[in-house]
Amino acid sequence: MQTVGIKNLKDKLSEYIRVAASGETVLVTDRGEVVAEIIAPRVTTDASLPEQKMAALMRQGLVTPARVRLKGPPPRLPTMTFDKLMSEIEANRADR
Repeated sequence: MQTVGIKNLKDKLSEYIRVAASGETVLVTDRGEVVAEIIAPRVTTDASLPEQKMAALMRQGLVTPARVRLKGPPPRLPTMTFDKLMSEIEANRADR
């Protein structure tokens, strides 16, 4: 959650709009008193249930959206070496 004074908000409006669009709440203050909040738009009612729940968590500040969007699933680390895998396969086949 960020706080910004009205004068600074006027000078850097597009920057704070991007911050709010990313899911963070921006509190607008006038002489130290909070007078408004800028938040991302609420999810429409036709959105799927997971989208609605994720949007609610972002509004509450419990979840922050990813800064980088991955293309495809993240890479997986190997769980065992190739030699160990082959030895387990051979052991399984020996039982037959």
